[in-house]
Amino acid sequence: MQAIISPGKPSGSITPPASKSLMQRACAAALLHTGKTIINNPGISGDDKAALNIIQQLGAHVRHSKDYIEITSHGINPNSDIINCHESGLSARLFIPIAALHHQPLTITGEGSLLSRPMDVFGEIFPSLGVSIERNNNLLPITIKGPLHPQNISIDGSLSSQFLTGLLFAYAFAAKEAVAITVTNLNSKPYIDLTLDVLRQFGKNITNNNYQNFTIHPQPAPHDDVELTIEADWSAASNFVVADAITNGIEIKNLNTSSLQADRAILQVVNKERTAFDFDATDCPDLIPILAVYAGTCNGISIIRGTNRLIHKESNRVASTTALLSSLGIAFIIEDNLMRITGTQQFKSCVVDSYNDHRMAMAAAVAALYADGDITINRAEAVAKSYPGFFKDLAALGVKCNLNYE
Repeated sequence: MQAIISPGKPSGSITPPASKSLMQRACAAALLHTGKTIINNPGISGDDKAALNIIQQLGAHVRHSKDYIEITSHGINPNSDIINCHESGLSARLFIPIAALHHQPLTITGEGSLLSRPMDVFGEIFPSLGVSIERNNNLLPITIKGPLHPQNISIDGSLSSQFLTGLLFAYAFAAKEAVAITVTNLNSKPYIDLTLDVLRQFGKNITNNNYQNFTIHPQPAPHDDVELTIEADWSAASNFVVADAITNGIEIKNLNTSSLQADRAILQVVNKERTAFDFDATDCPDLIPILAVYAGTCNGISIIRGTNRLIHKESNRVASTTALLSSLGIAFIIEDNLMRITGTQQFKSCVVDSYNDHRMAMAAAVAALYADGDITINRAEAVAKSYPGFFKDLAALGVKCNLNYE
């Protein structure tokens, strides 16, 4: 799909979709929980659908209603020996340790860019946990055979916190005695806060010692129903936070300003005066594409730190973000682990590619509001991964969005 977005001054209100970070974690907990789980305000993004598909492949029963999803599970009971995670990096790294709790050999695979995202940590630690693993140069597909037996281990958290999240879920539901995971160089700490909070809602007790050591305390398996509500997604909302800073006419509804979501940090940066900033996005790297666009509208030179976290995303976001900045006529410098971006009076009309990356497509669409003409986005359908209704919401605010399906 090609999206042609015209400059404009949007006005009105939007409600962001449900947080896919929370939705996928809720699905994992619902699979491991013996009994029924009610998920209110469930997500409908591509990644959310991937998680729901995975838990059904692993034996859960899912019933959809208008405003909620009911998940019934009796533990892991795979009905397929191939688990497809589609393009969801979180789902892959979350469900691989969970699937390893079962004794059946299972092949975990995916699609698109997920097949090039590294899975090194599992190859390093699974043998010590009783799990055999057949690796494909540390990439998917991989074949595992459990059952996983929780042991005291140490892992490197510098690549992604998602590996730790998957292990915490598996350990929380399988540990028979107190066991600890020691972590070095942990990035994206707020995402671990989300993990611990979801596990707490399912009765699990994990002690967090300064994000360096996590002790899992075994709990009796409850059979009570669990009900939780998925709050609005700050990652999705960040695009409209920046759009409002540029145009000053958008109300964003249902956002939890006390949320544990990492991307709530955008409130520390964005303001309607559009002043230059210095921000470390190491713990919230998904904000970098839209923050780079915002920096281009600011007065002065802004610094965004943490760019090393961008390489293994849906695209190499160092390359795709700098390509977008170049097309828009924004001056920038890349230095080690940061970008220096110089604000400009107006962006250039241009044709850009999403690189099949949802965050790049949305950032480019927001950039059009500040441009001297239309911005054409190729492969704009990528937004469905996290925000299927993005262009519909943008159009509802009065922005001209011409979508060409070819």
